[in-house]
Amino acid sequence: MDLSPKLLLIAAASFFFSAATTCSNRECRLLDPCTSDGDCEVGLYCFSCPQGFSGSRCVRSATTNPFKLVNNSLPLNKYVFLTTHNAFAIEGVSRLYVDTYDFEGDVWLCHSFGGKCHDFTAFEPAILTLKEIEAFLSANPAEIVTLILEDYVQTPNGLTKVFTDAGLMKYWFPVTNMPKNGGDWPLVSDMVAKNQRLLVFTSVRSKEQSEGIAYQWNYMVENQYGDGGMHAGNCANRAESLPLDDNTKSLVLVNYVPNIPVDLAACGQNSADLINMLHTCFASSGNRWANFVVVDFYRRSEGGGTFQAVDTLNGELLCGCNDVHACVPGSTSPACSA
Repeated sequence: MDLSPKLLLIAAASFFFSAATTCSNRECRLLDPCTSDGDCEVGLYCFSCPQGFSGSRCVRSATTNPFKLVNNSLPLNKYVFLTTHNAFAIEGVSRLYVDTYDFEGDVWLCHSFGGKCHDFTAFEPAILTLKEIEAFLSANPAEIVTLILEDYVQTPNGLTKVFTDAGLMKYWFPVTNMPKNGGDWPLVSDMVAKNQRLLVFTSVRSKEQSEGIAYQWNYMVENQYGDGGMHAGNCANRAESLPLDDNTKSLVLVNYVPNIPVDLAACGQNSADLINMLHTCFASSGNRWANFVVVDFYRRSEGGGTFQAVDTLNGELLCGCNDVHACVPGSTSPACSA
C-alpha cells in the first residue's frame, strides 16, 4: 500500500523525534533533548530556554577549574572567574559581587536602594553567608574566594567584626601584598601555600586604611552595570572606575546584568550576547580579557552559556587557545593541543 506524502512526513517526524530522545541515564550530551537532569552527562542539566531552542535540552551546569586543568603557577590576574551578582550563594561559583548594609543592628546582605536596607530588600545577616564561605574554604584548601562588596556599612569596624566572627580572617589576603600600578598579582600557587585565599574588596575608600579591606578602585577597572552596560558594541566604564584601558589597575571586571533581573530572559543574555560583549570589552580594555565576568542566573543559557564564555577567555589568557580545554595541561606559555 502506498503512503501519502502527508503520512510519510508524519512518519519521518516521528522517527526523528524518537531518535533524538533515545539518550538517558547520563548519556545525553550538550544540547541533546532530555526529560530530566538524570538524562544528561555529568556537568550538564536539563533545561528549557525558549529563546534558544524548543523543549528541554542538556546545557552546561558547572565551571571548569583552570588551576586543575592547566596549572596554578601564574599570577591571579592571568585567570578569568565567573562571578555572580547579588546571588548570596556560593553553589558552583566562588566569586561574589554582593551589597552589604547596616540593618537591625547587624551587617546584612541586601539588594536595596538609597543606601538603606529595608524589610522587603533584605536577604539575610551576612554572617550566615560568610560562614558558608568559611566552610567552603575549609573543605577546599586549594580554592580561592573573591568578594566584591558594594558597601553601605557605616558602623565602625562592622565588616571586620563580621568577617572575624565568621572565622575568615585566617584566610585573609592582606592589602600590603596587593600590587600597585598595574603590576602582577602573586602566583595562585603561592596564595594557596600561604593560605591567603580570601580576597575582599570594598567600595569605600577609607576602609583600606581603617580596616585593611582593599578599596576596589585601587586595583580594578569595571564597565557600566545594568542596562547601560548591555548595549551591543559599547563597553564604557562605570562612573567610579577609571577608564577600562587604564593599565595601572591589573584586574578587569565586566558586568553583564540588566537593571531588573528576569530569570526567563537570562538564558538568552548569558549566551551569544554575553560572549559578544566580552569581546567588545576586550577591545575597550586595551586588549585585556576580563578577570571577573559578572552575571545573573549563571546556570541559565542556550547551551554553554557563562561557563563556555569563561572557558573561552581562560583559553585565550592561559594558552592563546579559544577554549581552556584546548590548553596543554601544565603549560605556562601558549600551547594548544592538537
